Amino acid sequence: MSCVNLSTWVQTCSLFNQAGRSRSPSFQILHPLKNIPVSIISQKRRRPISSFSVSAVLTKQDTIREEEESESEPTFSFKNYVALKANSVNQALEACVSLKDPKKIHEAMRYSLLAGGKRVRPMLCIAACELVGGTESKAMPAACAVEMIHTMSLIHDDLPCMDNDDLRRGKPTNHKVFGEDVAVLAGDALLAFAFEHIAVSTVGVPPARVIRAVGELARSIGTEGLVAGQVVDICSEGLTDVGLEHLEFIHLHKTAALLEAAVVLGAILGGGSHEEVEKLRNFARYIGLLFQVVDDILDVTKSSQELGKTAGKDLVADKATYPKLMGIEKSKEFADKLNKDAQDQLSGFEPKKAAPLIALANYIANRQN
Repeated sequence: MSCVNLSTWVQTCSLFNQAGRSRSPSFQILHPLKNIPVSIISQKRRRPISSFSVSAVLTKQDTIREEEESESEPTFSFKNYVALKANSVNQALEACVSLKDPKKIHEAMRYSLLAGGKRVRPMLCIAACELVGGTESKAMPAACAVEMIHTMSLIHDDLPCMDNDDLRRGKPTNHKVFGEDVAVLAGDALLAFAFEHIAVSTVGVPPARVIRAVGELARSIGTEGLVAGQVVDICSEGLTDVGLEHLEFIHLHKTAALLEAAVVLGAILGGGSHEEVEKLRNFARYIGLLFQVVDDILDVTKSSQELGKTAGKDLVADKATYPKLMGIEKSKEFADKLNKDAQDQLSGFEPKKAAPLIALANYIANRQN
């Protein structure tokens, strides 16, 4: 694939510095590897959010540590929250993508959509909606739409023309089961249906907010979001001069943009104010980059069996990753900082309602697959 003036394009197309869009102003953060500024998002450091107890996934075994708290400090159980929300999301996905004619394409769509997964994006969408005063029902169509688009990106990413992967979520990839032609169409169908679902099935939300959410979602996956990250990633394979800013651009678009959309959609549909939506946007950008830093670390420290997908494929493809540029320990330090900065954005929200997002940030930081 021919790529002209790639470095110039990367420098001028940062997700955090686009003109003419309603985005938070950029600020400078120092990468732990070198003392040069790299753009993230602007928000002053705030005091710790609260002593409200949050029980999250913090061990290698992904177990939940339930700490004893006094009666005046209620304990939030992340384990129970995940079980409840994942069940709700799975039921909604099962219902909205039913098995009907033509069966082949719907079987392929359901194969990947219902293959398990952590459902992090739908949970982020619902948690953000509830944080600003909305309900699960208002966010569920958008949560499902985000998961459909995420699944589409995985199906297409696994194709021989992209990452050429045979394993996803512990199962053969979609094209290995249904063929490349049907896999491409299954991804296309999920993408189209995602927008239909959010437009048609969202109830109890003002139409203007639904339209705003649709626009936000579309932008997150096009040439200002996921697609931009994918194409720069492809064009960067084999390059020897890929730096941290270049790598940040890839991951902020390829991975973080859809995570950001999940959170922002929830906040919009839940009735959040402009200030609340932007604070949650900032939170999401931090955890979006955090998600990819952790993914890079796991790719070189875990086995394919542990990950449920092919391990070490970035190393084989000679892709730039955070461990490759910074080393594993510096990458872990950077992940810890991103998690802390993300949670700082939640200061000012009601602690009890913010607990799910805090726990989800901790889960993303400490996940093992």
